[in-house]
Amino acid sequence: MHLFFTPDLQPSDTSYTLSEEESKHAARVLRLSQGEAVTLIDGRGGWFEAEIAEPNPKKTKISILQHHQDFGQRKYRVHIAVAPTKNMDRMEWFVEKAVEMGIDEITFLQCARSERKNLNLARLEKIAISAMKQSMKSYLPVLNPLTRYPDFLKQPHEGQRFIAHLVEGQERHSLAKSLSGEDTYTVLIGPEGDFSPEEVNQALEAGFKPVTLGQSRLRTETAALAACHTIHVVLDV
Repeated sequence: MHLFFTPDLQPSDTSYTLSEEESKHAARVLRLSQGEAVTLIDGRGGWFEAEIAEPNPKKTKISILQHHQDFGQRKYRVHIAVAPTKNMDRMEWFVEKAVEMGIDEITFLQCARSERKNLNLARLEKIAISAMKQSMKSYLPVLNPLTRYPDFLKQPHEGQRFIAHLVEGQERHSLAKSLSGEDTYTVLIGPEGDFSPEEVNQALEAGFKPVTLGQSRLRTETAALAACHTIHVVLDV
């Protein structure tokens, strides 16, 4: 199956012209010819069955045959707020795997112990788009820019909120046993040096519940993916 990302495609459209990048992939890389079946995804839940009308390396025209809305939509939402690692390869890995697994929103946090002060959001978005296509999903998660931790806590957050940390002296419960029903789940994952005790207390005051992801001490990106996976395992029943 050949999937193409078409973010500005509307449900009422009967035809569409691929971007130059996607046209080049269709005409030169895949060498698709007129009449061949393709699938278009808009990143907003739209899944379009279509066929090649006019292959062209710069402007490939597509005929829309059928449209499905809310394709693959889940009854719960997953939002992981994570402090980016110093090595961006590891954070790029997390974005790729989380999108493949299924995630609705990712926020990058700047915490007291964060070593990374900036990130290339455009590159992360390209990785997310590629992972969405590869895993045959119709929803592209929201990727929020680097956000100061206190500012994030002040934002309104729907649903259930958790903070996964390793600070001693704080009572924590299993994330898997803390989930209850179809809802929006937001999980905070700290930097490589973990959250400071002050940050943990700030989260608790903001209504976040302390949780553990198991007995192992996990890297930041592993913990973020483990939280995402745990939510799916518990709720995909």
